Amino acid sequence: MTILTVRLPESMKNELDQLSRAENRAVSDIVRESLKRYIAVEKFRSVRGKILPFAEAQGLLTDEDVFKALS
Repeated sequence: MTILTVRLPESMKNELDQLSRAENRAVSDIVRESLKRYIAVEKFRSVRGKILPFAEAQGLLTDEDVFKALS
């Protein structure tokens, strides 16, 4: 693993410390999990943005449309 230094407002650090104690987890584990989720969401948004025009062209405008097409 590598080390990353991040500057946080004191209030955010305090909240992380409280969460860490409440969940009995290391702050680094919480931050690592949060970053992993953020990266996954951003990748999803990027892919969604690229395929959305193709889906709309096929009439897939809602989740229900997609579900019907796949069922």
